[in-house]
Amino acid sequence: MQVTDTMIYLSHCKRARSNTKRQQARRTYVRAKFYAMGTFLGHVLPGLAFAILGVWHVLNTVKGYKLNGASGFRSATWFPFPSPPLPGLRHLELYLMLSFSVLAIADQLVDLPILALRLHPNSLEHATMYLHLAVYASVALAADVSSRRSDATSTPGGAGVGNVVTALAASVFGQELFLLRFHSADHAGLEGHYHWLLQLVVAASVVTTAASAVLPRSFAVAVVRSASVLLQGVWFVVMGFALWVPALVPVGCRGGVEVEGSAAMRSAVACVTEEAARRAVAMANLQFSWAIAAVWVVTAYLCLRVDYCRCLDYMQLQSPPSGGVVAGDGDAPPPQKHVFPVEEHV
Repeated sequence: MQVTDTMIYLSHCKRARSNTKRQQARRTYVRAKFYAMGTFLGHVLPGLAFAILGVWHVLNTVKGYKLNGASGFRSATWFPFPSPPLPGLRHLELYLMLSFSVLAIADQLVDLPILALRLHPNSLEHATMYLHLAVYASVALAADVSSRRSDATSTPGGAGVGNVVTALAASVFGQELFLLRFHSADHAGLEGHYHWLLQLVVAASVVTTAASAVLPRSFAVAVVRSASVLLQGVWFVVMGFALWVPALVPVGCRGGVEVEGSAAMRSAVACVTEEAARRAVAMANLQFSWAIAAVWVVTAYLCLRVDYCRCLDYMQLQSPPSGGVVAGDGDAPPPQKHVFPVEEHV
């Protein structure tokens, strides 16, 4: 009888240990799945925001150049929203940028289910990137409001202050590059290669934005800067799908997140063999090249198609100088330009 009781007791203990392991495995799977889904959205959502911002900047840069001409063009790091009936929407881009940054910081630092602070180095680094973006949006908004109150100029932010705002925008990209380069989550393997390619795009944004502060009238620099913002968005989206969607993981590699305790491993994709890893890196390079080609196709289309948009365009008409001055006279004043609004219908 005592032996039977001992066997029953051992059986219950074994079953309890099995249930405990099963529950731990289930919690681990749910935590890993939540982390993977959060990382997917953490790449795709900012990517869509960057892509929309890049298209908006390319479109307004081309419009500004064709409206003002080469002599009157001046690049800008943000553009007022065309809203004559609602002047309050002029700063819509800055409002959205500031709101997105604040929400992103809260998402990085606050654990929503239990409303507790999440002060991990990885979360703090991501929140710091959005902090610099929020500072830039706030300064740009304050600079434009101050400039409009003093009626200094019609250019967003003014000529002098606008260069400072442009330098601040370059600093935002510079901090993004710095925190990506010295990330506490040292991404390894295929994920590390995707992040290295992302650093190349951010470096291009840093250089072109800094060049815009030095060469504010360069149309080529302004277009490349806007295209680099678009490329950042496209590459973020590519990373989200390529690294966090199991069906799109390269052949010979496996996706998923392995968990140690409560922290996830740094590599989202693990390749079984060295050959599979090389093939996956080669595919990442091709995707990067295709993304650049797609961005330039969109940029070229906007550059060529913007004239056919239904909008209020302006034609510069030159009138001969008054006083009957003969053409070719060295003392003749330069021809005067008159600007007339002409509404073009497609």
